Amino acid sequence: MHFLLLFSRQGKLRLQKWFTPVTDREKKKVIRDMMMLVLPRLPRSSNFLQWKDLKIVYKRYASLYFCAGLENQDNELLALEVLHRYVELLDKYFGNVCELDIIFNFEKAYFILDEFLMGGEVLETSKLAVGASIEEADTLQEFSVIFCSYYFNCLMMTSQTAETFVLILKLKTDPSISVLV
Repeated sequence: MHFLLLFSRQGKLRLQKWFTPVTDREKKKVIRDMMMLVLPRLPRSSNFLQWKDLKIVYKRYASLYFCAGLENQDNELLALEVLHRYVELLDKYFGNVCELDIIFNFEKAYFILDEFLMGGEVLETSKLAVGASIEEADTLQEFSVIFCSYYFNCLMMTSQTAETFVLILKLKTDPSISVLV
């Protein structure tokens, strides 16, 4: 897979992932060409196109088009399955994903894509494994925000109070630690 693009019916690019090195100028041309090819097609048309030396596979979900550029020897049906699996992962995370989820949480959409695809190849096929990885990253992100705010508060406290606070934080995060009073 050379690229994966998500764009709306109005021609607004929502997500782009390039798996081969391409200049910015070429990216803009490819994006424009993909929109010009895919958007005017009728709903019952084939989801496969030939464009230059690439196969283009696309699928419309609600108001978004998921479009992938493949090499000629790649399997189009497998690419459709990859697009569908990505939509399933987005649905699982966002709960019936919509265009606004992609707009306002684009970093999560990219993260989910990076957990699923690497270098244009499927990295993990299991929805459960990808979901667990995403959940783990969310937990880590939440913990880092909590830790940073606690750490800032600790800086404002006296050193003895701060040591007590850090001990309490350790106790909350590691249940294997026991304290004898």
